[in-house]
Amino acid sequence: MTVLPDIPKDQPVLIAGPTASGKSALALEIAERGGGVIVNADAIQVFANWRVLTARPSQEDEQRAPHLLYGHVPFDAEYSVGHWLREVAPLLKGSERPIIVGGTGLYFTALTQGLADIPATPPDIRETANARVAREGFETLLAELDAETATRIDRLNPMRVQRAWEVLQATGRPLADWQDNTPPPLLPLSETTAILFDVDKEWLNARISRRFDLMLEHGALDEARANLATWNPAHLSAKAIGAPELVAHLQGALTLDEARMQATVATRQFAKRQRTWFRSKMRNWIRYRPESA
Repeated sequence: MTVLPDIPKDQPVLIAGPTASGKSALALEIAERGGGVIVNADAIQVFANWRVLTARPSQEDEQRAPHLLYGHVPFDAEYSVGHWLREVAPLLKGSERPIIVGGTGLYFTALTQGLADIPATPPDIRETANARVAREGFETLLAELDAETATRIDRLNPMRVQRAWEVLQATGRPLADWQDNTPPPLLPLSETTAILFDVDKEWLNARISRRFDLMLEHGALDEARANLATWNPAHLSAKAIGAPELVAHLQGALTLDEARMQATVATRQFAKRQRTWFRSKMRNWIRYRPESA
C-alpha cells in the first residue's frame, strides 16, 4: 500500500525496512503529527563514532522530535540485542508512546516474540571466533553448527553465524534450543502498529547510490579519518557499511572511486539480505511502499 492506515496516537509504532528506504523520515512525520519518542532499532546507529556514515538522524531532526538510543555507545563496546532490549524496556512504560524504527530485524522479533536469556560469550571464545573468521572465513563456523540452528539463522550474515557458534561453544546448547525456551515478549505485535517498508529493488538501489554520494558530501570521509587512530576491524562499530572501504582508501589501498563503488555494492547486498529476512519473518506487518517507489 502507498497510504498508511490511521495510527492511534496512544499505540506504539514499529517501523522496519531495508537501509535507505525512508524509515527515519516516516518516524519523524508520525512523531510530529501524533506525538511520541523515536527509538533507534539499528545495531550500528547506537555507536557514538559514526553519524554520517550510518545515516543517524541529524541534529536538526533531533530538535524536531525526541530521539533515544542513537550514538550513545562507545566505539569499542560490545552491544547486542540483549543490551538493546534492556534499554528499550523502560521506554515502553514511559509517558510518550515509542516509535521504534530501524533495520535490524532481530531487534524487532526479539521485542515482539521474546528473546532467550543466553549467557554472555566469554572473552576467550569471542577471541577464538574472531581469529578463525579472520583466518578461515565465517563459513567454517557455519559448518560446525547444528542443522536446526543453521536453518533458522541468516547464513549469509557473518555476525549471526558467529553468534550462533559462540553460543554453542559457551553453553553446550545450540542456539535453536535456547530459542525454543523463550520467555514472553516485552511488546506483543498485536499491541502495536507495525509497518514494514516493502520497496522496489531498483528504486532502492538508486537511493543507495545517491545516499552514499551525499554521505561523502556531508563529511563521511572526515568521519572515517577521525576513526583511523582507533580503527580495529574486530570492533562491532567497524561493521558500519562503508567504514572498511573508506578506511582502506585513507590507508592507500583503494582510490576514493573504488571505495565508493565497493561501499555501494556492499550496501546493496546488505539491503537484499534485509529484504529477504523481513519478508520471511514479518508476514503480519503492514506492507508500505511510498508513492515515489
